[in-house]
Amino acid sequence: MEKVKAKKHLGQHFLKDESIAKAIADTINLQGYEEVLEIGPGMGVLTKYLLEKPINTYVIEIDTESVTYLDENYPKLKGKIISEDFLKYNINHVFDGRQFAIIGNFPYNISTQIVFKTLELKHQIPEFAGMFQKEVAERICEKKGSKAYGILSVLAQAFYEVEYLFTVDENVFIPPPKVKSGVMRMRRKADYSLPCSEKLFYTVVKTAFQQRRKTLRNSLKILNLSDALREDLVFNLRPEQLDVAAFIALTQKIEADAV
Repeated sequence: MEKVKAKKHLGQHFLKDESIAKAIADTINLQGYEEVLEIGPGMGVLTKYLLEKPINTYVIEIDTESVTYLDENYPKLKGKIISEDFLKYNINHVFDGRQFAIIGNFPYNISTQIVFKTLELKHQIPEFAGMFQKEVAERICEKKGSKAYGILSVLAQAFYEVEYLFTVDENVFIPPPKVKSGVMRMRRKADYSLPCSEKLFYTVVKTAFQQRRKTLRNSLKILNLSDALREDLVFNLRPEQLDVAAFIALTQKIEADAV
């Protein structure tokens, strides 16, 4: 069939630079897993380089036109094309609890949701790499003290080592997006269990950043903390002043306060 036309409602921008596709494929280290899932392969510019590697490659694609193109042009993908929405699909219908990596040139309109779902599946995903809108990739990798540092930064860095790899210009896509892109990678920490309630940790981080201009004393009022705990000096700070370790320590204090 002819080449697939990019669909605006799916946020499709097809990468045309082969060297960048190869560079993205080379970001994964193939250690600790034998399978990789590419999200949103489109016409397979990244897929072809994954298929050259000693790893079992699956792709998940919501666009039926792209699915047909992949099926006709990549015989190595036979039986490994998942025609579903990654955000809604139970991926264990394919992986059945096994470890697998995630990679992709992610649609910008759902890229943060892809990261959040990856965090839900972190026990199965030792490595995650791909291309985002540059600002989103930078935000995931940002350290404390900046305006870009936020919920996504803290949650991703709590469980993964994150790294911003390189920037991609607009003119290497069809059609070109209005923003630059950035490639980043997350590698799961050797010990990615938290020494506190994970559910409470999420609540503390999200609640704090929802009112990021306020001190923690004010933004965390909703958690019904004791007056004694709220006198702790950490509550004089704003959320962007706390790194991951400080948020974990704060969660532990809140946990103890509730006993």
